[in-house]
Amino acid sequence: MVAVEIRGLTKSFGALRALAGIDLTLDAGEVLGLLGPNGAGKSTLVRALMGRVRPDSGEIRLFGRPSGEAGARDVLGYVPQEIALYPVLTAEENLRVFARFLGLAGEPLRAAVRRGIEFANLADRAGEPVERFSGGMKRRLNLAIGILDDPRVVLLDEPTVGVDPQSRERIYGMIGELATRGAAILYTTHYMEEAERLCDRVAVIDHGELIAVGTREELVRATVGAGREIVVTAEREIPAEIAAQLGAAVVDGDRLRLATSEPAVAIPRLLAELERCGVGVRDLELVTPGLQSVFLHLTGRELRE
Repeated sequence: MVAVEIRGLTKSFGALRALAGIDLTLDAGEVLGLLGPNGAGKSTLVRALMGRVRPDSGEIRLFGRPSGEAGARDVLGYVPQEIALYPVLTAEENLRVFARFLGLAGEPLRAAVRRGIEFANLADRAGEPVERFSGGMKRRLNLAIGILDDPRVVLLDEPTVGVDPQSRERIYGMIGELATRGAAILYTTHYMEEAERLCDRVAVIDHGELIAVGTREELVRATVGAGREIVVTAEREIPAEIAAQLGAAVVDGDRLRLATSEPAVAIPRLLAELERCGVGVRDLELVTPGLQSVFLHLTGRELRE
């Protein structure tokens, strides 16, 4: 079932074209990763879904209903990148406050708080002030609050920023549980390993345009191919002329990526070209292409920007 349908969405802020005709769908039970450099249009797209930005043109439908209809956005849950908690309140009190904001009272409120504590795995810390929590515990509580009313569509904005590996694993489990329940999840992240692990499909946005959508395998096959990739980290910035000489290479500062089906032939040629230009090599890897390679191929830059 199509949970979110976006057609021809545009938005400009003065001379800046933030969204340039976005077409995108998200199915129930699907985790769709939204990747793009800073300023690519990701935040504007999420805000348009939330109703916080009014598009210049285009349409958003939520389970077939125009998003502007009364009550249409009630299916949405949003978890911001910023921690949105009251630090002096306990975890339980935070959940209770936000449940009241949603209009819950009585037994439905108490049940929602119990579910939130269980979902965030904070039963043993439910009565402690949030200011004593680790970053990972705050992130888990932040996520639990964002889905208090069991939304059918969940918008997650980099929910694992600044957390330790153990908390990150717990958050992955929480996201998997949401998808298993049938929630449609739009997931923005700067961590390629997260997108590869969690997302059923990935959408790449740059300069307000949706430049690629598909599974990891589909995107790799359509861009860098099914071969191998040579990744070089140089001792200084790599001249652009090297990429021109090698054809399929992509240069980003002191890093170079070269897709090849014949590594034994390509590596000596690449090293010889770097030596000719006086560029020393700090590291060389031969890897199987993934989303990082796809992103660099499509945008010419790494997602760390």
